Amino acid sequence: MLKTHTVWRPFAGRLSLALLLLHLWLDTMIFSDSPIIRSEFLYESAPFPSCHASTIVETRSGVLVCSWFGGTAESHPDVVIYTSRFENGTWSKPAKTADGVQGNRSFPCYNPVLFQPSKGPLLLFYKFGTGPQTWHGRVIRSLDEGKTWSGPEDLPVGILGPIKNKPIEIHGAILCPSSSEDHSWQVHMESSRDYGKTWDKTNSLNEHTGIGAIQPSLLRLKDGGIRALGRTQQGKMFVIDSSDEGRSWGLMRLIDVPNPNSGTDAVTLASGEHLLVYNKSATHRTPLNVALSHDGEHWKPVLVLEDKPGEYSYPAVIQARDGLVHITYTWNRTHIRHVVLNPMKLDSGKKD
Repeated sequence: MLKTHTVWRPFAGRLSLALLLLHLWLDTMIFSDSPIIRSEFLYESAPFPSCHASTIVETRSGVLVCSWFGGTAESHPDVVIYTSRFENGTWSKPAKTADGVQGNRSFPCYNPVLFQPSKGPLLLFYKFGTGPQTWHGRVIRSLDEGKTWSGPEDLPVGILGPIKNKPIEIHGAILCPSSSEDHSWQVHMESSRDYGKTWDKTNSLNEHTGIGAIQPSLLRLKDGGIRALGRTQQGKMFVIDSSDEGRSWGLMRLIDVPNPNSGTDAVTLASGEHLLVYNKSATHRTPLNVALSHDGEHWKPVLVLEDKPGEYSYPAVIQARDGLVHITYTWNRTHIRHVVLNPMKLDSGKKD
């Protein structure tokens, strides 16, 4: 009995400590006013000094996958696409996933976009070339949720794929928010009914409007329409609407949300509200904020993610099946940060 008692006492102590820590964690989750559940870098060290333009997706089994471009600096020929997977509470080490090799020459890569269709493999779209005026679109595919990838497929001439932000799926078709910068900044939409094999494309949606716009995000409105919104050269964000599932679009207009000529992203939540991640400035890529909207046009800032001097930019945002919101963004061009939010607590978070 003495031996059994001696063994049990330290075990009981460890059990009590574990229960105490669990209680404290649950107390924090339930009673904390902060909507931020987790905030972390995807990596502490990496084989590249500079990174930018992250994208995040949840696979059908619930695995999170994040990609971005990294290398010496944006537009250098050594810039390639890296990917990390979140499983068992940690992000895997950044793994090179795609490059811009064409023939005997290496071109820099840009703006990966991950998308998990309802059927078929996980898709990763990206651009490669000497810059936005001359880049081309490619896609790679994964049958094992981002562990391994196919070789690159060049998209048809004139098709770039989703330019920065995630597509949406409508009746089995992928609607991709896209844009071009070869002559002026022009928004258009691209769609595919066979998961990126063949494509349709709209004309420019902002030609002759006087608005220079790129990099739209897509929202689903309560009346069944689609609203695109995004980056402009005019110091404010744009919106434009479609009432026929993206086949035709109305007149582009500016809204009262500042934009410092930098990327944004938005998502329609399961609640029907819309969530936007953006720089609340017309001139700088700081601060980085979260806003909510009932209609996708009038936005209320509800949370500050970053407000120190620096660059906090190019966010990507999704809502996972468990209801939590996942945001990734560029942190001073040296790291990708991942933030997890409980959207039910956003109204009690920090306001501006």
